[in-house]
Amino acid sequence: MPHKNQEARLMPKKSKTLTGPERAENPNPKSGPAYWLFKTEPDAHSWEKQKSRGKKGEPWDGVRNFVARNNMKAMQLDDLGFFYHTGEDKEIVGIVEVCATAHPDPKDDTGIWKCVDVRAVCDMPQPVTLAAAKANPKLSNMALVRTARLSVQPVTPEEWKEVCRMGGLDPKTLGTGSRQN
Repeated sequence: MPHKNQEARLMPKKSKTLTGPERAENPNPKSGPAYWLFKTEPDAHSWEKQKSRGKKGEPWDGVRNFVARNNMKAMQLDDLGFFYHTGEDKEIVGIVEVCATAHPDPKDDTGIWKCVDVRAVCDMPQPVTLAAAKANPKLSNMALVRTARLSVQPVTPEEWKEVCRMGGLDPKTLGTGSRQN
């Protein structure tokens, strides 16, 4: 007869759906999608430049932060993200989707850094500023509000819905098959 601890190890673990921050800790979830926020300086890589890449998308390269890298390693195809302009703008201006999972960053010679490819889905009808996000109590725990410097951040489903609402976008219109580009 197995010992009590051995018996516990023989029992199958229950699986659950992981999204955003949970998936970053467990990169092999059973289902998704998850939501993210990608930050960039508009002078370096603007929303207009991202849209010009079309269906092929663009590698989100050059990230040199381990937490951000691990967030990208957790991403799966068709995950959605907010495209955020830093600098003077400080606003969410569009929606992107992950079109290639984590792969070696082409700008890294060390082999340490990874990137994903993202493509533009649609404009945010009304850009959502950092000030507006900070003023919204429903977003008080959002990584953008709490950890402003992290370049690739998880977004919870509740935060996703609220930011979309603030930007005049119905998140249900972002389902597969209805995406632009």
